[in-house]
Amino acid sequence: MATRGFTGRGRSGSEAERIPPGQHLVEDFPVLSAGPTPRIYPEKWSFTLKIGPKPVKMWSWAEFNALPQTKATRDIHCVTAWSKLNTSWEGVLIDDLLAEAGVEAPTPYLLAHSYDGYSTNVPLADLTGGRAMIALRYEGKPLEPDHGGPARLLVPHLYFWKSAKWINGLQFTERDEPGFWELRGYHIYGDPWREQRYTND
Repeated sequence: MATRGFTGRGRSGSEAERIPPGQHLVEDFPVLSAGPTPRIYPEKWSFTLKIGPKPVKMWSWAEFNALPQTKATRDIHCVTAWSKLNTSWEGVLIDDLLAEAGVEAPTPYLLAHSYDGYSTNVPLADLTGGRAMIALRYEGKPLEPDHGGPARLLVPHLYFWKSAKWINGLQFTERDEPGFWELRGYHIYGDPWREQRYTND
């Protein structure tokens, strides 16, 4: 099932036009993480949507996989200066997640939380309108642990540290709260086309 804007081949034009400033093209998929890879078994995985500290909806692995699925092919860009083109994903759009939960966004800010304690902030506007998903599959196969499996956030238009691996929840916050890397000097937003790598970029 393909819905809204998160479909197709993404940006048109030559490969050079699709690579942001300061980036270089790679053919492999580098593995970079803030810490060791956790092993999360699907039968023990769950995802929680919160408003502040209050949980408003929780899904098991089976329940989450029963939600509408969307396929997308997108270019991705890492803050460490590599870009990979035409990556193929499948998962649950954030739009469909919020619709299933019956939640109207109470604030314009969210934090993504992961099983390893990682967090990153992403504005609501960058998660909705078909711009982001909770990815469950990559290149037609279940997402491998090193790449964030069983589920990761995918926000392809921002630097890839915003696409939190091993995700287990989204939390609406009153303000744009910095996450793990943002507290350590990375940019609060992270637009690769504006080279927003570090705080003052």
